[in-house]
Amino acid sequence: MRKSWFRLLCAAWLLAAGTPVRAEVRVIDDSGATISLAQPAKRIVSLAPHLTETLFAAGAGERIVGTVEYSEYPPAASRIARVGGYSRVDLERVAALRPELIIAWQSGNAAAHLDRLRALRIPIYLSQLNRIEDVASEIERLGVLAGSPAVANRAAEGFRQRLAALQKRYGSRPLVPTFYQIWKQPLMTVGRRQIISDVIRLCGGDNVFGKLETMAPTVTVEAVIAANPEVIVASGMDEARPEWLDDWRRWSTITAVARGNLFFVPPDLIQRHTPRLLEGAERLCQHLETARSRRPAP
Repeated sequence: MRKSWFRLLCAAWLLAAGTPVRAEVRVIDDSGATISLAQPAKRIVSLAPHLTETLFAAGAGERIVGTVEYSEYPPAASRIARVGGYSRVDLERVAALRPELIIAWQSGNAAAHLDRLRALRIPIYLSQLNRIEDVASEIERLGVLAGSPAVANRAAEGFRQRLAALQKRYGSRPLVPTFYQIWKQPLMTVGRRQIISDVIRLCGGDNVFGKLETMAPTVTVEAVIAANPEVIVASGMDEARPEWLDDWRRWSTITAVARGNLFFVPPDLIQRHTPRLLEGAERLCQHLETARSRRPAP
């Protein structure tokens, strides 16, 4: 009895003193795998810019010890050590950072690289978001893994509230046939399972290539002309409107061209699966509203 009471008193003293208590954390990632840690990770390596951004949103920025090129948002991310690019990870640099957890992009990071990291017995959380609402749940899961659930839960709830407002505003608007252009050569768009297709649906748009199963299919100019989108949206690679968006003006038979519906959304706001995706969605929704306003009177 005395030993039991002594243990209880010690536990109470530790809690009162603010000493951290080891507690196992467990989440299920987007591949369906269960990630279990003896305690929240203090050293995290992120293998994609959008994952780094989401970790910061989840309150885990100070725990990121390594990330990849183009991880520049928020500004504090620019000061984190680099371990190569998301498609060419420097495995030796990752191992040298002694991470307790790796956050990886299922469709972006090379499977062979991830297998080699698993061989080092480093837990890997795989992310693959295909729906807008999945962003909120990912923030929550990363908060659990990093030991910052309070911050993460607040961020996730704020995301859900903003998403609900957009759904309420645009959910019943008339459909707008939309072509989203990722790049010019090759001419790439987004398929059914890509999260940008979900953004288009949110805004009351209809992705003209939304039946394609490939995440980022290559299409032809002839196919775009045949699809006759009412809106063409491009993002390019940086904050400037890509010059090649105006190349469509030579095909005046396309409704989007005839009505001047050639729009730009910054790639960081729509091509990264982060909380800022809603900023990109708001811009896209506004563009589709502009297209609706340009429809001829019945």
